[in-house]
Amino acid sequence: MKMNCARHAAFAALLSIPAAAIAQTPPTAPQTTPPWAYAVNPPPVPGGQPARDDGSPKRVPGSSVSLLGPQIRDLFNPPDWYPDAHPAMPESVAHGRKPDVRACGYCHLPNGQGRPENASLAGLPAAYIVQQMADYKAGLRKSSEPRMGPPSLMLTIGKNANDVEVTSAAEYFASIKPKQWIRVVETATVPKTKVSGSMLVVEEGGGKEPIGNRIIETAEDLERTELRDSASGFVAYVPVGSIKKGEALAMGKAGKTIRCSICHGPDLRGLGRVPSIAGRSPSYIVRQMYDIQNGARNGPWAQLMKETVAHISVEDMVAIAAYTASRMP
Repeated sequence: MKMNCARHAAFAALLSIPAAAIAQTPPTAPQTTPPWAYAVNPPPVPGGQPARDDGSPKRVPGSSVSLLGPQIRDLFNPPDWYPDAHPAMPESVAHGRKPDVRACGYCHLPNGQGRPENASLAGLPAAYIVQQMADYKAGLRKSSEPRMGPPSLMLTIGKNANDVEVTSAAEYFASIKPKQWIRVVETATVPKTKVSGSMLVVEEGGGKEPIGNRIIETAEDLERTELRDSASGFVAYVPVGSIKKGEALAMGKAGKTIRCSICHGPDLRGLGRVPSIAGRSPSYIVRQMYDIQNGARNGPWAQLMKETVAHISVEDMVAIAAYTASRMP
């Protein structure tokens, strides 16, 4: 189901989260956060027309489910292509509550694997998820880039979700075993990308460019990702040598930070209430380190990380995230 970017431009407009559904401030000043990690949607083109839905049913490989465009875009009834592949979803995951508590399963997917613009929740400790939602409600957890839509959306959900909704969602996602979702590739050059739907997509005919000090995380199969197919993952291109450098940093050998395994466990798959960081989105991991270092993310768990990230650079964050993403979840 590969597709070219000309088709994607129309397809993404048809199937992505409606622009009005994401609180995102249009860019008015140069972006100071790493733009490859904090994907800020470009302003709409004046006079641009939304793509028309041809009305045909959509399908994905390995699924007998057939859905129409409006069903795929329904923020309070997320597409569930593989209903037998996960436990029964609680109301908070399957539907949410109108108008402000959107279904958790829409952004994070019914199996909790998530996407680069948000978080993978599968297998995280329920107590950890509950605490993060409490931090959102208390205004302790924000984003260093308020113009990025999904983190702003989470602020709204966090402030409006009630205890039952939070607890049921946390216990659901905690019960799901995470799977390998991201293919990490060390490379000197990457396809040119642009921001669409709060994530990086490959530009048609854009050629390649040096990766520099970036992580370029994009869909393995863009059409399936736009259909919110929870069986189609992502590829993360990282600088050559970054995994080995990240391993040294994560083990505390570089003298810049504290050994990650002390809190996250010897295999980085979590320890008690401390979350797993193995095999999770490197874009997301960079955002969290950056947010904690810059004071945008606080709360009790963030306090434990402040000394860890205090003296590392963005280049170090890239390396650490490349290493953690390369580990088996």
